Amino acid sequence: MYQTFLSFRYLRARPISWIGVAGIFVAVSALILILSIMSGFLAETRNHLRGSLSDLLIQPHLDRTLMHEGQSILPRRDSAGVLEAVLEDPLVAGASAHYTWYGMLAAAGRERMLSDVNHGDLALVKLVGIDANEEYTVSNLEADLKRVSLISDERVADPADPFGPIPGYEPDGRPLDPILIGEQLARFWGLRRGRTLELVTAVLDPKTGNAQEAVSRSFVVAGTFRSKNNEFDMSTLYLPRSAMAEWFGAGREFTDVAVKLKDYEGTKAAAQASLAARLHERGYLHDPEVTGGMEIRPWEDFQRSMLAAIENEKGLLGIMLSLVLLVAAFSVFAILSMLVQEKRRDIGILCALGATQWGVMGTFLMIGLWEALLGTLLGLGAGIWATLNINAIEQALSNSFGFQIFNREAYAFDHIPTVIEGGGVAAIVLGAFTASLLAAALPAWRAARLNPVEGLRHE
Repeated sequence: MYQTFLSFRYLRARPISWIGVAGIFVAVSALILILSIMSGFLAETRNHLRGSLSDLLIQPHLDRTLMHEGQSILPRRDSAGVLEAVLEDPLVAGASAHYTWYGMLAAAGRERMLSDVNHGDLALVKLVGIDANEEYTVSNLEADLKRVSLISDERVADPADPFGPIPGYEPDGRPLDPILIGEQLARFWGLRRGRTLELVTAVLDPKTGNAQEAVSRSFVVAGTFRSKNNEFDMSTLYLPRSAMAEWFGAGREFTDVAVKLKDYEGTKAAAQASLAARLHERGYLHDPEVTGGMEIRPWEDFQRSMLAAIENEKGLLGIMLSLVLLVAAFSVFAILSMLVQEKRRDIGILCALGATQWGVMGTFLMIGLWEALLGTLLGLGAGIWATLNINAIEQALSNSFGFQIFNREAYAFDHIPTVIEGGGVAAIVLGAFTASLLAAALPAWRAARLNPVEGLRHE
């Protein structure tokens, strides 16, 4: 038991030994904080790449003939039948038909497009026609509509019916169809609830596939949503799917169907095959053996190259951050080496009293153990606390120093994202503990090999 007593006494009596504890504390807390922030950034980037994509996206080739019951026909175009067939699958949790297109915002007059006067960028937007109740089952739109605004209270009057009556809107004649816009877009262009908004786009000729001349239509802003993804909020507009179908005509009710699965990671392949066979049998999709199942695709297929880059970046980040532990371990090595040199006399006395080489080695290893234990536990607590409160800390520091540390307009999200990964935190703690003990092993081994006569010679 003398090893425990002496090691703790040496640690407490020598203030310089606490530098090792401080080094491990700083390394562990900083690593947990940095890893959590970078994991948060990568997760937000992944979410940004996903955008409004659901688990699976069904994109039927509506203008290409298919063989159904021995006849060459066009695929069926009724959205109700597609949704009914999809929702019958036991692996599916929800489905929503979309009418997706692209266009530009226009001011009150049709001839003037809204543009950024500083950069000359046109206000290009993605138009997504939805049925709100269906969309709530596959995306976070309902939560985005209820989320507290950072700009002003321009949310929809009733999130349960986002395209319902608009407070204060008194149409002059036939009421305009409502539209939902992102909070960032509303702030950038000064758009408010009840204001008229004009969209300009081009439609395709169903016979030739060529774009026709630009067409426009006016809508009224029903409210804003906040997804916490600035770029998504700047470029996406939601409007009733029936209004989109009426506007573009061509006999289409939808362009794609978003599908949410009960267990995406575990059943996406099975669900993809099951839905392809089911919809082909009912005349909605082409033969999956001919098309390769490309009419039903998981969302990763649309961002495969970028997702691979994210995973590579995360692996490189882990390797680089692990080097910080070496600095903390080196401080433990240096301090214990100096302590062994100073305690030569004590080592000689211990050996004269009957201490074995293993006993002497255990004493100095225990010092490294105390430093590793205290440093990792304190660093673990501080790192998790800082991670959970990073946005409040950033705001406090920004107010204290008088400048914005994290510029929310420079990123695609309006907060510092963090993700505490249990495996990563455990690896950091275990790595710091192991590195500290390994760093303490060499000085402890040297202490055990000291000749006690040499230690007492000058006494």
